[in-house]
Amino acid sequence: MSKLSFNQGDPQFIPLSTYRSYSEQEMEERAQAFYLDLARRKTIREFSSKLVSRKVIEHCLLAAGTAPSGANHQPWHFAVVSDPELKHRIRVEAEIEEREFYERRAPQEWKDALAPLGTDSNKPFLEDAPYLIAIFGQKSTLMDDGTAVKNYYVPESVSIATGFLIAALHYAGLATLTHTPSPMGFLNELLDRPDNEKPYILLVVGHPADACMVPNIRKKPLSDIASFL
Repeated sequence: MSKLSFNQGDPQFIPLSTYRSYSEQEMEERAQAFYLDLARRKTIREFSSKLVSRKVIEHCLLAAGTAPSGANHQPWHFAVVSDPELKHRIRVEAEIEEREFYERRAPQEWKDALAPLGTDSNKPFLEDAPYLIAIFGQKSTLMDDGTAVKNYYVPESVSIATGFLIAALHYAGLATLTHTPSPMGFLNELLDRPDNEKPYILLVVGHPADACMVPNIRKKPLSDIASFL
């Protein structure tokens, strides 16, 4: 069965049976608890090599796959890498692009903005962490007969699914880093992904290293990120 075959034909609707209603107090408590839990999440760059159960990753990917998407085409693919040799090859290629970025491409203003985070072209976490998840957006979906069906709102859909994935991994007790070497076309070749897919993010997943350090940064307050009209 092709990926989109269940989307084709006349609309079919079923009763909503999954919605849960809560009292006003419960809603406030759940919203605050969810915020406080996510506020604990920190982007890290020092990973332990401690193994992580594949089942944990699988369930988090299923959570990501529940994200809404344009026309329900679900235009994403998650390539999960745990093989040490493949992780090494990814690191080599990523560091080539990173050195080019830091030495030639990035304007000083951008490098100044990155300075408080302590980043540079050396990316040992790409080998240290047990998993790398390369997140691809699919510009089109190939059907069983070889035809291509255009996908819609691909960046938006992939971004939402990635947010779900990061939240799920945090909820499961794992740490993450969103790594975006540019360009990332080398991931298509290394991971044998087709031309209709574009790599968006290389998500590094695992446990923090012992004595892991993170930048002392703050998040904007509600008054800076939202307005009520």
